[in-house]
Amino acid sequence: MPELFLENVNKRYGKVHAVKNVNIKVEDGKIMSLLGPSGCGKTTTLRIIAGLTSPDEGRIILGGKDITNLPPEKRNMGMVFQNYAVWPHMTVYENVAFPLRGRRLSDIEIDKRVKEALELVKMYELRDRYPHQLSGGQQQRVALARAIAVYPEVILLDEPLSNLDARLREEMRVEIRELQKKLKFTAVYVTHDQIEAFTISDKIAVMSEGKIIQVGAPKELYYNPANEFVANFLGKVNIMDGEVVSIDDSCMLVVRTYIGNIKASPKKGCREDLVGSKVFIGIRPMSFTLLNGNNLRIEENIINGTILSSMFLGELFEYKIELEGGKVITAQSTEEFKEGNSVKVHINPDKVLILASSS
Repeated sequence: MPELFLENVNKRYGKVHAVKNVNIKVEDGKIMSLLGPSGCGKTTTLRIIAGLTSPDEGRIILGGKDITNLPPEKRNMGMVFQNYAVWPHMTVYENVAFPLRGRRLSDIEIDKRVKEALELVKMYELRDRYPHQLSGGQQQRVALARAIAVYPEVILLDEPLSNLDARLREEMRVEIRELQKKLKFTAVYVTHDQIEAFTISDKIAVMSEGKIIQVGAPKELYYNPANEFVANFLGKVNIMDGEVVSIDDSCMLVVRTYIGNIKASPKKGCREDLVGSKVFIGIRPMSFTLLNGNNLRIEENIINGTILSSMFLGELFEYKIELEGGKVITAQSTEEFKEGNSVKVHINPDKVLILASSS
């Protein structure tokens, strides 16, 4: 399947600049997720790719061909919608076959493709049922089979799992990813759920206010977010103001914060240019190590704290901890502590995020 490019794409609705100079490359056989809060422009971007909305400026390039002005039916794309969009008066088989009939394929070819697609999503045995006889997850499998059956160059998925319950969403995430790896289709996947994006995507484009803020692989974005917005949107993080006061011989940054000096390992080379700069630092809840006085063997990046509250999350505990100076942080640990316990909080320098401001 070919690569997909969006070049300098813009879309305005009156005074609202919904999509701002978006540039994206979706590699052949990969899934790119557009991730962001409601109103960030991700669905508008998907509709522009599909041909359902025309851009004011910019181009859509698929396999080296400019398809910006092609109507949707000429783009050879499959689409899976949030509300399933299966026809209630048609059986499962007929729902998948219907778009193929519009392409004037032979009955033999249609039957082959429908059977193939339904078997891939484990729905062939239910081919004679109507949508009202199916669960939400089964209806979404039908919609996915319909998209696959046309042999599309790209599959577009617009929050396809948002109407499903939590357990079914988790199952469908795995199924979609396994199906993509098997068929190696190119896909653009819209979601506001970071776990969904992490599970499904090869790369993620984080969007805010119509703009692409950062593009990268899931781990890259999580551990090296471009700014505080990306860090916050991709999961819980403790954000603090700081100033880089020095850098040691091993290139470790020393950041002055209101809870004391914190050493942080730069992710990209020796950053002498940061000395004297105001920065934000981010620390994920699992990046803290909680210690008591009996197992303390670490001297640096240690802060005294008191457990304010504890929440059991199954495999770990989440704590609110008041540090010296009154700052309250969120930390997670597999170790159990009681409310009121005094703890030593260790911050791993390799896990400290150096962040730019989102403003």
